[in-house]
Amino acid sequence: MLEEKQITYKVTELYEEYSSKIFKYILKMTQNVQVAEDLTHDTFLKVFYYLKSGNEIDYPKTFIYRTARNVTVDSLRKKKPFHLLKDLFNQRSQSSVSTEYVVQFREDAREILNLLSQLKTDFREVIILRKIEGFSIQETAKILGWSESKVKTTLFRALRELEAKQEKGGIVNEIS
Repeated sequence: MLEEKQITYKVTELYEEYSSKIFKYILKMTQNVQVAEDLTHDTFLKVFYYLKSGNEIDYPKTFIYRTARNVTVDSLRKKKPFHLLKDLFNQRSQSSVSTEYVVQFREDAREILNLLSQLKTDFREVIILRKIEGFSIQETAKILGWSESKVKTTLFRALRELEAKQEKGGIVNEIS
């Protein structure tokens, strides 16, 4: 079993490597910078106490994302219904892209976010992890505590429902 000093050092390393990614992930779910900062902090506190109780982490990345997910979902359940309304796409500023394209892309991204917020929680989570965060099926399954087949099935259904909502709203761009 690791001593508290070693645990603190390990958590500090994990924090330095993953905190900004975890913050962005939580921000996508909460839409609130202060809440995301607090929940990121809570996530790493949970990691600290997990290690302090003598447990080991085999896959730090998926363990930390799963912890962040659980902390965030617990917090959202206590406060208000789960809504997702955060910019999905990083700004893609390329000199060859026209201003009109950027404006249209942002409008479409806002609409897709609005549509995502209308999906049920499982659908939103799997789309965020697979299509936005870029996790593999195996990593997504570990984070959500699902089987790989459930990840595949849920993602398929989620994208199908999102596409139906897009067609109903007339959006051109797709994230699938």
